Amino acid sequence: MAQAPLGDSEFDRDTAVTLREPGVYDTRLSPGWTIINALNGGYLQAVVGRALGDALPHPHPLTLTAHFLTPSKPGAAMIRTETVRSGRTLSTGQASLLQYEDDGSQVERIRVLASYGDLDTLSDDVRTTAEPPALPPAERCPSAADHPPPGPGDFSLLDRFDMRIDPATAGWAVGAPSGKGEIRGWFTLADGRAPDPLSLLLTVDALPPTAFELGLQGWTPTIELTTHIRRAPAPGPLRVAISTRNLAGGYLEEDAEVWDSADRLVAQSRQLARVPRG
Repeated sequence: MAQAPLGDSEFDRDTAVTLREPGVYDTRLSPGWTIINALNGGYLQAVVGRALGDALPHPHPLTLTAHFLTPSKPGAAMIRTETVRSGRTLSTGQASLLQYEDDGSQVERIRVLASYGDLDTLSDDVRTTAEPPALPPAERCPSAADHPPPGPGDFSLLDRFDMRIDPATAGWAVGAPSGKGEIRGWFTLADGRAPDPLSLLLTVDALPPTAFELGLQGWTPTIELTTHIRRAPAPGPLRVAISTRNLAGGYLEEDAEVWDSADRLVAQSRQLARVPRG
């Protein structure tokens, strides 16, 4: 698939922000990133991350924590940013995404605290025991188009990706979840846009929730999502592995790793999500 140039892709258009005044950005949230009945948390994280990347003196997100306060909806939104600290190698900022309700009241949807740096200047010294997930070739992994949606709702989000799920972790798609709480797959944006640090904020939250492989169906709303961007990804498809080990009290955690085509760990995340109520 030919790659869409940066700045000329659906992802770039749908995460675009416009500076209204210092520290305040306007954006329009696209309905194309809806899953079941809400906008995807990774997409929203990327929108706010783009605003912070413009507001802060350093170019790349290194760590970003988003608290999802109320469900966001397609349409106009405003992002307020604040520089908390600016140093030589790191700058830290916070941001809030706000929307107006039908009665005219302004509601905060998301609050973010993030540190930005320059991934191009990081040391090449890597010491890790982590290994990329072992996946079958992409052509042997079913895509979202190969299975019906896993329940009622709006699954427009699936049209934004070329996502191929490892058959060993796709039992939920055929009514036979493994119960292991693991999902792995290949990931690219549907228009072939090359991955970059900003798009990784989306990628960590792009796969179906591990709750599906636990035999649970329905919306799994994210309460908090923390993402670490470790390196700028090489061009090519990404491999993503997500897992959960603990479901208790109506909540579960979900850990994600993203590996690039050069077998490098480029992003990690952990989120707390509410178990589907359906």
